[in-house]
Amino acid sequence: METLESLGEALETTDDIQSIVRTMKSLSAVSIHQFERAEEALTTFEDVIDQGLTALLHERRARGLPLPETMRGRSAREGLILVGSDRGLCGRYNDTAARFAADRIGGNTVTLAVIGARAAARIEALGRAPDRLFDLPGSVEGLSQTVQAVIVAVDTWTRDRDIGRVRLVHNRRKGQSMATPVERQLLPLPDAYLRRLAGAPWPGRGLPFFRMRPERLLSWLVQQRLYVVLYRALAEALASEHAMRLATMQNAESNIEERQEDLTAAYRQKRQETITRELLDVVAGFEAVGGRDA
Repeated sequence: METLESLGEALETTDDIQSIVRTMKSLSAVSIHQFERAEEALTTFEDVIDQGLTALLHERRARGLPLPETMRGRSAREGLILVGSDRGLCGRYNDTAARFAADRIGGNTVTLAVIGARAAARIEALGRAPDRLFDLPGSVEGLSQTVQAVIVAVDTWTRDRDIGRVRLVHNRRKGQSMATPVERQLLPLPDAYLRRLAGAPWPGRGLPFFRMRPERLLSWLVQQRLYVVLYRALAEALASEHAMRLATMQNAESNIEERQEDLTAAYRQKRQETITRELLDVVAGFEAVGGRDA
């Protein structure tokens, strides 16, 4: 049976939880803005890389050369990278991404890398243990380090494991609070993307002159393009994670407010019952004392 003291303690605990939820909402809202700005900041750099590839492709076309190979070989062996989260309280965020990735794991998938411990646990529960696990950065400052680590790993896979294709799966924001999984091809660079750049007009009067060997320049541009795609994907994934967490916290806050209303009503009712009982005890005592005096 609930007492006045237990109801008061429950109200205090609910207030503490509400304070935590509000703090998490604020942190998620700030994080969403930071990761979206980080993604937008890459736009100029991405344009520079695209222009570099455009100049190189125009130069190749002038020499009658076809589109270049952007990987060492065309092996059927594949690598898949899944981006999830290291933290919970974000609904079905990891489950959605893990199931989407699991549906795309085929017989040629020889390497599975996961960014985020919780996503790794989810896809392992679906029957495929990851071959490599990367920590997910908790802030914008950690994005570059994670991206560089993944690029080094991808280079190792293509060199030592004869992997001819690398794909990436991650969540992207849909609306204000939903996350939808998407797939991107990291390597080789999609032919449609290369054809678009090869057919794009050069913005200046003449193509730029470069002294670096075309093969080395292509390799460098591909590495920079890979950096851009990975960085942007991680920023999108983290923004969607925080959007899901924000929605979860908003639902939690609504439930907490309902719980507070119920507890407050119960507390007031119990307090009124206590006061009434005490008054009745006083009246009964007074009448008992008055009866003996008579």
